[in-house]
Amino acid sequence: MLLRLAAVLVAASTLAPAVLAQTYPGKTVTLVVPFPAGGSTDWLSRLLGQKLEQRLKQPFIIENRAGGVNVIAATAVAKAEPDGHTLLMTTSTTMAINVSVFKNLPYDPDRDFAPVGLVSGVPFVLIVNAALPVRTVGDLVQLAKSKTGGLDYVSTGPGSAANLFAVLLKNALGGIAMTPIPYKGNAPGLQDVAAGHVSVMFSDLLGALPLIESGKVRALGVSTSRRSAAAPNIPTLSEAGVPGFDASAWQMIVAPARTPAAIVDKLNAEFHAIVSDEAVNREINGRGHIAIVTPPPAELKNFVRSEIARWGKVVDEAAARGVE
Repeated sequence: MLLRLAAVLVAASTLAPAVLAQTYPGKTVTLVVPFPAGGSTDWLSRLLGQKLEQRLKQPFIIENRAGGVNVIAATAVAKAEPDGHTLLMTTSTTMAINVSVFKNLPYDPDRDFAPVGLVSGVPFVLIVNAALPVRTVGDLVQLAKSKTGGLDYVSTGPGSAANLFAVLLKNALGGIAMTPIPYKGNAPGLQDVAAGHVSVMFSDLLGALPLIESGKVRALGVSTSRRSAAAPNIPTLSEAGVPGFDASAWQMIVAPARTPAAIVDKLNAEFHAIVSDEAVNREINGRGHIAIVTPPPAELKNFVRSEIARWGKVVDEAAARGVE
């Protein structure tokens, strides 16, 4: 009798993950985005949510929870039911940079989340208001030196790419005066640069390209070591007079820790298939991102840990560590 019971339990434990994967998702899935609607991360989240909805036959809704340098959204999802029905679109800020920036971060990227899919790399572009007498990085330096207090720039938080890249640029240019102006997201910052309320910004390419093409802002250079396929005429900052400048962000979907491995693996396989699709891959790259066909979950865990260490060095260089 005991042997028969043990055999039944073993069989049940073997079947459970497979059954769980087959029945997931059992209801609407919420993908939380830690930025306002209209930005680059919001666009990518909606694209992926639409594809998942088509493939998995359940609604995938986008919930924008901006503010707190991604901390508000990340903390909420970390505490969500670990059943795969609440996911978080994260960036390198959420998963790597914030660890070094904040003294008392209310979530732990390594402990509180199960990485599901790494889907995109994100080049940034340095832009200025088109009315400024700035056409080169050299012009930017001269203008900053001529203005009392220097230039103001858009910062979406101390650990955001917009802020860290600006600090790295400032240091690379000999410590020119630049003052951060806080914003909750990329889109409102772009609007104010175009309107002339703020002078300078590092923006993702997707958000900035329409304003660059319309002449409302001027691009000085992209942040990566290579030019972007979406904007091949924009030089790299290294080409534009900041030797060695190379920085980019990335975007990853995660679930709360303790989400069953069968669900994590299923979602990982779905993201792998979606971004492998030629049309989707082309659309992501054409919008100024770099499409990434996700590695498996175990590799993503190691990637996050390595990025925490790598960005910790950048935060130290930018003197941005220790925000309360």
